[in-house]
Amino acid sequence: MSRIEAPRSESTEETSSLTDRLLAGLPAEAVLTDPDVTASYANDMASFCPAGAPAVVVLPRTVEQVQHVMRTATELRVPVVPQGARSGLSGAANATDGCVVLSLTKMDRILEISPVDRIAVVEPGVINATLSRAVEEHGLYYPPDPSSWEMCTIGGNIGTGSGGLCCVKYGVTAEYVLGLDVVLADGRLMSTGRRTAKGVAGYDLTRLFVGSEGSLGIVVRAVLALKPKPPQQLVLAAEFPSAAAACDAVCRIMEGGHVPSLLELMDRTTVKAVNDLAHMGLPETTEALLLAAFDTPDPAADLAAVGALCEAAGATQVVPAEDAAESEMLLKARRLSLTALEAVKGTTMIDDVCVPRSRLGAMLEGVERIAATYDLTIGVCAHAGDGNTHPTVCFDAQDADESRRARESFDEIMALGLELGGTITGEHGVGVLKKEWLAREIGPVGVEMQRAVKQAFDPLGILNPGKLF
Repeated sequence: MSRIEAPRSESTEETSSLTDRLLAGLPAEAVLTDPDVTASYANDMASFCPAGAPAVVVLPRTVEQVQHVMRTATELRVPVVPQGARSGLSGAANATDGCVVLSLTKMDRILEISPVDRIAVVEPGVINATLSRAVEEHGLYYPPDPSSWEMCTIGGNIGTGSGGLCCVKYGVTAEYVLGLDVVLADGRLMSTGRRTAKGVAGYDLTRLFVGSEGSLGIVVRAVLALKPKPPQQLVLAAEFPSAAAACDAVCRIMEGGHVPSLLELMDRTTVKAVNDLAHMGLPETTEALLLAAFDTPDPAADLAAVGALCEAAGATQVVPAEDAAESEMLLKARRLSLTALEAVKGTTMIDDVCVPRSRLGAMLEGVERIAATYDLTIGVCAHAGDGNTHPTVCFDAQDADESRRARESFDEIMALGLELGGTITGEHGVGVLKKEWLAREIGPVGVEMQRAVKQAFDPLGILNPGKLF
């Protein structure tokens, strides 16, 4: 057995012993053992990712309760799978047989908002949108905004290193995590980072935990950086006769020194899917729709300049939103993209390949070729401003041949991304879905060093085993 693969506890006797030990330090309502209930915690939203049957689900409300769970798991050598809202797309939150699922959704308090220090201190179960609205009341702004922001948790965002629509200007989750309280595999509590504006004491362990998918420790508190609330953004929609022309516009915008708060692309397939689902009246004659936004003091002037660049790149129509309501309608359409594509065939595999902006056009052209080769519908929506694409393979999960082609096309897309100098994941994480591809991207020495880090933090291999590598 590998040192980073946890043993499994599956027998009735072992489960009973585990449950009794957990109940010694937890209220009865925090420990779920009904198989019908625990089965509902088995997996996140990713396709083609195996999931096991949890022995028990625990919903702690305090740091001390999390520590008790980890001490118990260490003593009994039982694997622990931490979970947030299970909105992830890589299988990182999938259960393993006989594990303790540690759902952190009940730890959902905003502990502090400081306008002077421009920080928020939160528990891991706080919903992203809840935090965003809370800090807005203080004239502040928490930028990371995944499309699932109304349901995903801050702990899950930290675990996967998630991004969002505004990353082109404001960056990803990792850039806003200043400090963490983490319960280690053996139950000890460790604090990392700081709550100051600057600080370089020792190794940056905070960054190490961001994106670690719960494999190094359990985040129980986070200190997050905030920004002053920007002006209301305005959005521009530009239609293009080809994806290549839209990608050319993206390159012109970035080369021109513009700093949009959002620069998103939806291909023809995605636009049609959104219209079919929500009847939003998006222009289906377009081959690619580019959305650009500015939250500057004079967004209209910025949109005019970007609109001119879009026209120079071949845009057939450029329409600036007249007000915040129109802007929000366009953003709603973009946020619906993945849900709409899922409705096309009932199941999707959502890729997360990020490439240099200069190769974005080649990426979209390659995806179109792959779709034709495998005779599949593949829609693409993208955080175009930072090169992060979401080619979404639509397929019927009941059709074995189509499912096989979907999986093969998904792998082809990741291979294309690496070939273009990109990465297999810009914001969704590795989980189960991309384990093989992580090894290809970082190489054998990289895998060896990452395994060494895992060994240092989790020598028994009980934390989220089977993920990453």
